[in-house]
Amino acid sequence: MSEDGFRVAVVGATGAVGNMMVRVLEERNFPVKSLKLLASARSAGKTLSFRGEEVPVQELTEDSFRDVDIALFSAGASVSRKFAPLAASQGCVVVDNSSAFRMDPDVPLVVPEVNPQALRNHKKIIANPNCSTIQMVVALKPLQDAVGIKRIVVTTFQSVSGTGKKAIFELEQQVRGWVEGKAVPPSVYPHPIAFNCLPHIGSFLENGFSEEEMKMVNETRKIFEDPDIQVCATTVRVPVFYGHSESVNVELKGLLTVEEVRRLLEKAPGVVLVDNPDRAEYPLPLNAEGRDETFVGRIRKDPSVENGIVMWIVADNIRKGAATNAVQIAELLVKEGLLSG
Repeated sequence: MSEDGFRVAVVGATGAVGNMMVRVLEERNFPVKSLKLLASARSAGKTLSFRGEEVPVQELTEDSFRDVDIALFSAGASVSRKFAPLAASQGCVVVDNSSAFRMDPDVPLVVPEVNPQALRNHKKIIANPNCSTIQMVVALKPLQDAVGIKRIVVTTFQSVSGTGKKAIFELEQQVRGWVEGKAVPPSVYPHPIAFNCLPHIGSFLENGFSEEEMKMVNETRKIFEDPDIQVCATTVRVPVFYGHSESVNVELKGLLTVEEVRRLLEKAPGVVLVDNPDRAEYPLPLNAEGRDETFVGRIRKDPSVENGIVMWIVADNIRKGAATNAVQIAELLVKEGLLSG
């Protein structure tokens, strides 16, 4: 720890994203004066390593935030709805990774490379967008700024780590079972995930779309501050451990050539262009794992619509899609003087 800096808490510290938040805070050398790890009562007493020290996990209670400047939440929407307002009332700034506050008009929904200005008038609760939305808007921001976006059609291929540790274990067990000739019935998902694709993420709504699909629609409009962007999403769970992939078809308001799109993306913050299909070079979840950038490739003209561009977008969903984006928000708060230590 450091004598200078901020008193930081991580809520849901023993989960996949919470673990990564702790790791990213250390990797990015965030100015941590003290670190409080919070989780449910059953996790209390466990320890996590941070800067060479073993930090004990404490039970999350209503009094957990009286000595905290900023808290990164990743413990689910129900926990956030209860504890984030309590934390804010005690003077703590909350960066929440759940869906609890994303569409609240008083809560900024922030991707630092895309809409940092949204932080300026925060009221101590800031929402981290959905993992699939984050990587898509990072890649599309340069196009939105250049000519504007009329319509987006996106199909996602989302890894099991987006569901959590139990889903990672389920995929491992089903793969082992297949090798050994033993069937391992599903418990996390409604069907086996090994060697399968499930077009089912979240509950289905009355309009036939899933919750995850509508998150991408609504969050994209809010982040871009453009309610007129038309978005149609299909979200699919695939047997990949880490890294979400997306096929994105975007109809622009003006003309951009493929080369112009490439040039824009080469200069875009947080984007890595990998687009040499003749040499089999394109974004892959295996290559994105452990990285904080958003990878873009397979850029091509859509001949079926005027001003259409197609691309393939990949990012590590636990890092840029969750933990890293949250820490980047915290860094931006510090940089802009929006967080008092």
